[in-house]
Amino acid sequence: MKTYIVGGAVRDRLLGLPVSDRDYVVVGATPEQMLAQGFQPVGKDFPVFLHPQTHAEYALARTERKSGHGYKGFKVYAAPEVTLEEDLQRRDLTINAIAEDETGALVDPHGGQRDLAARVFRHVSEAFAEDPVRILRVARFAARFVEFSLAPETLALMRRMVDNGEVDALVPERVWQEVARGLMEARPSRMFQVLRDCGALARLFPEIDRLFGVPQPPEHHPEIDTGVHVMLVVDWAARQGFGLPVRFAALTHDLGKGVTPPALWPKHHGHEGKSMALVRALCERLRVPADCRELAIAVARDHGNVHRAMELRAATVVELLERVDAFRRPDRFGEFLQACESDFRGRPGYEARDFPATQYLQQALVAARGIDAAAVARSVAPDRIREAVFQARVAAVDAWRRQQI
Repeated sequence: MKTYIVGGAVRDRLLGLPVSDRDYVVVGATPEQMLAQGFQPVGKDFPVFLHPQTHAEYALARTERKSGHGYKGFKVYAAPEVTLEEDLQRRDLTINAIAEDETGALVDPHGGQRDLAARVFRHVSEAFAEDPVRILRVARFAARFVEFSLAPETLALMRRMVDNGEVDALVPERVWQEVARGLMEARPSRMFQVLRDCGALARLFPEIDRLFGVPQPPEHHPEIDTGVHVMLVVDWAARQGFGLPVRFAALTHDLGKGVTPPALWPKHHGHEGKSMALVRALCERLRVPADCRELAIAVARDHGNVHRAMELRAATVVELLERVDAFRRPDRFGEFLQACESDFRGRPGYEARDFPATQYLQQALVAARGIDAAAVARSVAPDRIREAVFQARVAAVDAWRRQQI
């Protein structure tokens, strides 16, 4: 029985990156031997065990054979006679198919070190095509390792997989899991570029794919189309370290522009309502968590009002604050403003421009929250409380605005 560190831990160490989790493969062992040493079984589809002290994952060396459609159609064979080289053969990319033994010696049968040095994503074998999740993984790696490029032969293989309908078998939860992880990487736009290059974006995210080639309104930056703008928006949000709900809202805020009839270009009147409907449909299809869904809908609906904040009447400002639930959820209102500022910054030359709307609306919220709502409620009939509180908030915002002049 021999144990090796495999996969991402070896890759990241060779790249000089921090290594947090280590995965191990065990060659020449049976499940009974693992149990006898105190390992706890956790794998359902193949033998994986947790170390009794460290709780790291130890998987028995295995081979996989395609037995059906999609990413679950595999027959797994794990036995003592399966070699390390056979186990590495089933892995996705050469840079993830390097093993390290207990002495620190590397086993690299597929040229992973060469591709690390060249900064290239290259598939290990044609077996890559048997698992459509690997398309999403490669796209996600592109968002993380921004200096890497995709080998032409790997891109061609991914295109064939899309043409063969493999990505259509992906379940929504797995698509969301991989895309959510990619959104949290250093440059999320690279994930969507890889998906677009291989044709998977149109299959998995048609709402985003059709934004490319759609012109921006003339008051924005007509030299970049809406798809490029959205990618700039998402990348700016990533550079600020914003959370997943903000990045998802940045990604989906302009979906309605993709369904504007070309005859109306470059105008997109009423796209906010279309964007909201498309965001809801996308979130339902991918089982997007509630926090991401709610923020994305709010941003799709009201990001234009945020950009015009200083032009709005006090009553309209209060309506906006109430609509985005700023009074009850000020932290989420902060996320809402982060996504709206990301939209503003996602244009060439706008990164260093002033964006006063954020501070303006935050101060307006402070003014509106300064009223004594309980006292207002006591002063009117029960059926007039809502309107009275609203008017008191409007008066407070109006008074604050006059002080700024």
